[in-house]
Amino acid sequence: MALTEAQKNEFIDAYTKALLTSWSNDDYAARLESDPRAALAEVGLVLPENATVTIGRGEPTSAQAEQSQEGRLDRQVALYEAGLQSGNFEFHIPATPQIDTSELDVDELAEVAGGDINCCCCPCCCCG
Repeated sequence: MALTEAQKNEFIDAYTKALLTSWSNDDYAARLESDPRAALAEVGLVLPENATVTIGRGEPTSAQAEQSQEGRLDRQVALYEAGLQSGNFEFHIPATPQIDTSELDVDELAEVAGGDINCCCCPCCCCG
C-alpha cells in the first residue's frame, strides 16, 4: 500500500527531525543506536511494537551511492513503505554534513548564523 501524500510528508518531517537531531545531539544519536524505536518515536515516527529496526550510519551502500542526493530521500521513503508491509524497517543516517567556514568572512558568518538584520523603518538603534 502506497503512502498518501500526507503520510509521506509526515514521514519526511519525522525522518528529517531524526537526522538533524542525531547530527546535533550526541545523546540522541546514542539512543538512536541503542533503542531506535524509542528514539524515532521522540521525533514523531512511531513504529509497530513487533517491527525490527535497523539503523545504517555513514556512507551509503554502493546501490545508494549511485543515486543523486534527491534520490536518497525517495529511497528512504520507499524503505519506510516496504517496512510498513514487512515489519522490517531500515533507516539510513548519513554522516554529519561538514560546512567549510574557512572561506567565509565575518559578515557571511553572521548571515549564516541568522545575524542579518534588515530594518525598513526609520533610523533606530539596530540600523547602523
